[in-house]
Amino acid sequence: MRTGLTALLAFAAGILTMLLVHGWLPRDPAARELRMQPVAPSSLLSPLDDAEAPAPPQDDWPEQAPTPEQVAYAQPRLLDAALGKLGPRVPGRPNLYLLAFAGDGSEDVFHNEAEYAARLFTRHFGPTAHALVLENSPDTLSTRPLATWSNLESALDGLADRMDPQQDILLLYLTTHGSEDHTLLVDMDPLPLDQIGAQDLGAILAAHPFKWKVVVVNACYSGGFIPPLQGDGTLVLTAARSDRSSFGCGNDSAATYFGRAWLVDALNRTPDFVAAFERAKEEISKWEQQDRLLPSQPQMAVGKGIGEQLAHWRRGLQPGPAVPFRPAPERRVPVTAGR
Repeated sequence: MRTGLTALLAFAAGILTMLLVHGWLPRDPAARELRMQPVAPSSLLSPLDDAEAPAPPQDDWPEQAPTPEQVAYAQPRLLDAALGKLGPRVPGRPNLYLLAFAGDGSEDVFHNEAEYAARLFTRHFGPTAHALVLENSPDTLSTRPLATWSNLESALDGLADRMDPQQDILLLYLTTHGSEDHTLLVDMDPLPLDQIGAQDLGAILAAHPFKWKVVVVNACYSGGFIPPLQGDGTLVLTAARSDRSSFGCGNDSAATYFGRAWLVDALNRTPDFVAAFERAKEEISKWEQQDRLLPSQPQMAVGKGIGEQLAHWRRGLQPGPAVPFRPAPERRVPVTAGR
């Protein structure tokens, strides 16, 4: 009995060691407590007494992709490679670092926006703009790091090491489904991934030394993210009010209303994020009126100093030609129109 218990404890210790080595467990007790979030119901296995648990469903897992275990094991390597591909920082002026996070792997629309955001910033805004993409998509399982809580923390760690904390600006663009309790969907079925709530995201960012931040939450009910994110040095933009849906997801759509209006239409016309937001609000309102939808009412919170720092980044900036939005062909059947 004691021998069996000793072996079991040794096995558990080995698993914990492996997770710590690969950065899959948080590095401090406070972060560990935050990570204790329920996983998406679709990725849970029901325990069975005296029977072997069935394998999780993998209907959407691409046949030619690495297995879920291989994908999970590859995350540190993929993230290191993505960080290594960032262009050199331009000295003597603020640089902007985009981190795009596409949370739901079941719909191409979020993947489309994350990929487009990276192209837009690096091609349109020149060498002071850098881009890193985390995304859950069947198309990029072997080429992009997953959009997960752990990878978000690790990516922010890596960016903090490369940025000038007194000058440079972090732009975090999150696109996925949102819930009424202000939680972002993080899903790449059948991987059991932690969900990210508004308080969680606030705590994650507070644990990193970014003085200047722009946080864009493109999801339903995303206005609920403003209270834990707002503050000095921070601009928060959300696709909807805290009690409203936003629109344009589903595989019958190439981009969400907010993604198309703010990223594709407005930022190709102006590098001013606030001015682009005001343009996007007007455009979204027109679309919603045409479709007879309850207005989403995108929200904004401008913290002390961030407007001046963004203006400093734009000073001397010479945007290039507009970047066309050309998403990959649709692969799946339309699912939903709201988020």
